[in-house]
Amino acid sequence: MEVKSGPLADLRVVEMGQLIAGPFCGQLLADFGADVVKIEQPGIGDPMREWGREKAHGKTLWWPLIARNKKSVTCNLRVPEGQAIVRELIAKADILIENFRPGTMERWGLGYEELSAINPRLIMVRVSGYGQTGPYSQRAGYGAIGEAMGGLRYVIGDPSTPPSRAGIAIGDTLAAMHAAFGAVMAVNARHRTGRGQVVDSAIYEAVLNFMESIVIEYDKTGYIRERTGPILPNISPSNVYPTADDQQILIGANQDTVFKRLAKAMGQAELGDDPRYATHGARGQHQQELDEIIARWTATVNATELLDLLEESGVPSGRIYRAPEMLEDAHFKARNAIVRLMHPEFGEVAMQNVAPRLSDTPGSVRHCGPELGQHTEEILTGELGYSAEKIATLRTAGIV
Repeated sequence: MEVKSGPLADLRVVEMGQLIAGPFCGQLLADFGADVVKIEQPGIGDPMREWGREKAHGKTLWWPLIARNKKSVTCNLRVPEGQAIVRELIAKADILIENFRPGTMERWGLGYEELSAINPRLIMVRVSGYGQTGPYSQRAGYGAIGEAMGGLRYVIGDPSTPPSRAGIAIGDTLAAMHAAFGAVMAVNARHRTGRGQVVDSAIYEAVLNFMESIVIEYDKTGYIRERTGPILPNISPSNVYPTADDQQILIGANQDTVFKRLAKAMGQAELGDDPRYATHGARGQHQQELDEIIARWTATVNATELLDLLEESGVPSGRIYRAPEMLEDAHFKARNAIVRLMHPEFGEVAMQNVAPRLSDTPGSVRHCGPELGQHTEEILTGELGYSAEKIATLRTAGIV
């Protein structure tokens, strides 16, 4: 039997979401000890069981990560019998996560009014593209749309090209992080009030929340941030620079004192006192020419030698990592940033560890994502008191 640990070990979570936004919220809570029971469609399961470009044995390598530490129970939410089972589970739950289109849960008789009548302490976490209210709430809203509407897509990429996308589903994961944060806040509020509440996490608002000062800048000055490739306007030097051995090194020396150290490391200490580069504002005005000066210098030094010199000089710098570099990096290893655990089919697999780190009640990765319906019988018999005969009947009818 799995030993419960972590700061959320006293919480039962029912996860009814699918794809990324809901399930990543569930993953975050499960990583810190919450007992997460994932509800999946019988015979089909979460589409994340099939997603992902690279596969092993014809099966996705994304599922073991996003469903880690969870239990899987199959239940057909579209029929009254399945909805009745879910109500029994929710009656004993602390948190319910769902990321269906707004109105879906209500059509199934599983809206917050119905569920809070069964369990007044229930916290219902709802993740959607546009939120539960407003004129767009009923629209289909994927993460990519939220990224565009929240302002992120417009500022990603090179100014000479149309807006780009990040190489990950950032809108979904940001909404999931806000949802998890909201769930924990609601649990804390429940300690005082004794009541649950709804956590409404909209993808476009989660993205908007990360967009720094773009709104106030426009509101007060009319300034609109544009795509700027690898730099931020007026933040200099902070860019990717070439090396003699055809590597790319990121250097961030935009603070006055740090730039002086960089200039000294370059053998051009006079740049630190040059009126064109001595202050943050001046460097911003001469950003392009300063980048060209630095690039001419870095192009004469091999990457390893360059990084050693910059480290000795106290100048923030680093390589641009991919998975191979992460797996070999000494700092990743020392902090156990990537963990390895056994998967029943794939053998040993590597995945990112839990973050953030808590000194007294840390989270942990206890197991990979479960097989479809792996815990159905355990939950229905052990917690709800269903007999083996009843479960068999439900299976035959396609309800579990």
